Amino acid sequence: MSYELLSGKVVLITGASSGIGAATARVCVREGAAVVLVARREDRLAALAAEIEEGGGRAVFVTADVTVPQEALGAVEFAVSEFGRLDAAFNNAGTGGDRTPLHEMSDATYDGIMDTNVRGVFHCLRAEIAAMLVTGGGTIVNNSSVGGLVAIPAAAPYIASKHAVVGLTRAAADEYARQGIRVNAVAPGTTRSEITADWFGRNPGMEELANSLTPQGRTAEPEEIGAAVAWLLSDRCPFLTGAVVPVDGGFVNQ
Repeated sequence: MSYELLSGKVVLITGASSGIGAATARVCVREGAAVVLVARREDRLAALAAEIEEGGGRAVFVTADVTVPQEALGAVEFAVSEFGRLDAAFNNAGTGGDRTPLHEMSDATYDGIMDTNVRGVFHCLRAEIAAMLVTGGGTIVNNSSVGGLVAIPAAAPYIASKHAVVGLTRAAADEYARQGIRVNAVAPGTTRSEITADWFGRNPGMEELANSLTPQGRTAEPEEIGAAVAWLLSDRCPFLTGAVVPVDGGFVNQ
């Protein structure tokens, strides 16, 4: 079902090669947007862009590692060069890492998670906001996690990084509210993807445990996260900024 929430808008999506990012791209296209797909895996981006174009949508792609400031900036500049502006962005690129007790966590693991989940979002926000200021505003959604709202054992760097995404979201929302830029975040619960499938495969019983802790009793489909993102990126919620919206089947409300 489509309500054309994003009709005529240009939406940039990072981490668009799979999972929540790819699903959100499909949702945004169904809602009338042209999408700029950003990730490191060119083959995946090309396939998704071709799928969208064959279905009558508009999609372009550019490879970028958002932990590198010049590449994050380059992705935004590519969007502007293709469409003349950037209306909206979903900063979704992120990583989880293996579950490890904090006292056994390596510096390399900590640095890798923080670089992608925090520095990457910062790089994208900086470039996106600068582009939106030129054209009079826009909307941004950052992908946090229920781990940005509550603690999960044996995942300290991930928890810290996703709490930091919440902080960046609120800071940017406050700083640019009077300049026409809204910044919000989604906090997904357990969501079906290649990453979670791999993790569940290596940790038998964990999906059942996660579902037992979720009031709806199931794992989310990535399109369900994408639907929330599309609404937040749209003009249907003009007075909503600085919010962190759990999309988690009721997990954090217990």
